[in-house]
Amino acid sequence: MSNPNAPFGLRPVRHIDGSPWNGQTIRCYCSASYATALFVGDPIMFGGTTLSKKDATAKHMTIETHAGTTGLIVNGVITSFEPNQDNLTQQYRPASQARWANVVVATPNIIFQIRDNGTGTPAPVFTYQNAEMAAGSGNTYSGLSAFVLDASTPGATQAHPLLILGLSDIPDNELDDYAVWDVLINTCYNATGLYLGVTAA
Repeated sequence: MSNPNAPFGLRPVRHIDGSPWNGQTIRCYCSASYATALFVGDPIMFGGTTLSKKDATAKHMTIETHAGTTGLIVNGVITSFEPNQDNLTQQYRPASQARWANVVVATPNIIFQIRDNGTGTPAPVFTYQNAEMAAGSGNTYSGLSAFVLDASTPGATQAHPLLILGLSDIPDNELDDYAVWDVLINTCYNATGLYLGVTAA
């Protein structure tokens, strides 16, 4: 049975030492001045380049979307949004809406799962290579991200945002198009600054 073409963005699952992800997140703000929709599973950057986009209390980080491409820091991943009291069924953040999001901060030891986009030929050689992500239009019903691992990009490029650890060991996940992969965020900050993974040629 082939893998479904069903993106869900990035999903935190465990730490590199095997311990489960503990669900820890931080509360982040997205301004009504920001005109890009956000979804659960989207990679984000701490942003807000103008005062109008920042949290007026100055207590919370402001977030913007990540392009998924080379050389950009991934600061975290959206895991959920606080309820919109005017629309309790809304699972995502539409463009130009002020919204609070819960974000898991990207560190070099949190493993995420992400589906690939079927544009390459998945193979064991993907393991411990770096890859870019591709964006898409998120699902406004489920609220899930459309970000996927770009299967045409795995290789030795150090500045790609994902480090592939291998095929996710989950039921019905085959080494084929639209597979789900275990990855680390490869371009993030740690205690000493920018973290970049090293891959084989």
